[in-house]
Amino acid sequence: MNDLFNTPRQLPSSPKLMSVKEVGVIYAMQKNQDWHSRLPRTIHGNLVGNKHHVFYGAEYMDHCFAVAIWTTPVARKLAEQGNFLELRRLAIAPDAPKFTATWMLGKMVKLIKKKFPEIEKLYSYQDTEVHSGTIYAAANWVIDKQTKGGEWSVPSRPRPKAQSAADKIRWTYNLRAA
Repeated sequence: MNDLFNTPRQLPSSPKLMSVKEVGVIYAMQKNQDWHSRLPRTIHGNLVGNKHHVFYGAEYMDHCFAVAIWTTPVARKLAEQGNFLELRRLAIAPDAPKFTATWMLGKMVKLIKKKFPEIEKLYSYQDTEVHSGTIYAAANWVIDKQTKGGEWSVPSRPRPKAQSAADKIRWTYNLRAA
């Protein structure tokens, strides 16, 4: 499997050997499409048309092993209540080292605090049909609430069929307490 410079992919033995840095939105979208377990589709305008957005990649020797997409929260109530950021996607390569997701969450918290000092809280939604939330618990996030799944489409605003209509658990990380 080749990546950035068309050189053979070398695997890190631990996520601690990788570095996390900002990547472009198109790159993040492509890697998310390749690797995300449940939600491969994203829409460019929905990612960059927000007050805040940032995209991260975890790399080792010029090869990417994970990407993350952060934006202002999708839920209008959250977006209007304060300066929050939502982890919209976290996609991990199948050959990434164990614990990459939790390690990357920790690194991104520090980067977000530096880049967006006004951000108070982070949110992410766990799909209960396929994930257990272990990465969030291990990274010291807390459960905020459980939400019912379903379709978002309403007659006045039709949307494409949801990629997942499963119940979700909303996790949060308070940057002011950290």
